[in-house]
Amino acid sequence: MSAVTDTLDLSGEFRDQRALITGGTKGIGEAIVRRLLAGGARVATTGRSAIDADPSPTLFLQADVSTPDGVNKVIDRLLNEWGGVDIIVHCVGGSNAPNGGHGVLTDADWEMALRLNLMAAVRFDRALIPGMVERGQGVIVHIASIQHRLPLHDATLAYAAAKAALRTYSKGLANEVGPQGVRVNTVSPGFIETAAAREMVHQLAVARHIDEAEARQLIIDGLGGIPIGRPGLPAEVAELVAFLASPRAGSITGADYVIDGGTVPTT
Repeated sequence: MSAVTDTLDLSGEFRDQRALITGGTKGIGEAIVRRLLAGGARVATTGRSAIDADPSPTLFLQADVSTPDGVNKVIDRLLNEWGGVDIIVHCVGGSNAPNGGHGVLTDADWEMALRLNLMAAVRFDRALIPGMVERGQGVIVHIASIQHRLPLHDATLAYAAAKAALRTYSKGLANEVGPQGVRVNTVSPGFIETAAAREMVHQLAVARHIDEAEARQLIIDGLGGIPIGRPGLPAEVAELVAFLASPRAGSITGADYVIDGGTVPTT
């Protein structure tokens, strides 16, 4: 729980709301699932492999949502069992491209980055927004990255470009569906200490023969620093998402919220 949920009673904040969180089996996505469940929502989430989560989502949909067939599988079940959703949080994303800069990235690397980090969101939105428009309300949050403003060229250039596209798409979509009662925002995390990030820190420490605190600082330095002195936490991102998904943010749409401890400089 975050400090906010420890001090405020938000247990009924999302009562009667149906939420889909893509990529909600670990990291930031898992924290968002936990936060919306704590707020009383029914929460569906997706993953490529089975999960053993506590607390478990209301509905787990096993699928590879980087493919049209995977998205359609999830959509069909959601519509059949729930009739639609009120909140969508697109958290699925990532990169497994090789190191070495733009020259080593193949067409397949670029296509995979776009399928996972952009097209999955586009396909889910296209299928689920009509129901939101019909009901006259809905919330969509796209999880991007500060790399859309601070791209790292060595291994994640395609990922950064895909997240930049997601941010632009999100803004245009917000302008289109806002008059119909559907709010769309983007959340752009910086260095968040997920389990995957901790494993990256560990591997760097082993490779460089340094301790993990030094390895973590190397990553922070590579980003240009984090003024608050530490990575963010998944629960902190989840709290921001919960705010944007709630009626408390009723006049916020088309915005990009950076949550990075101050990494991105003022421009």
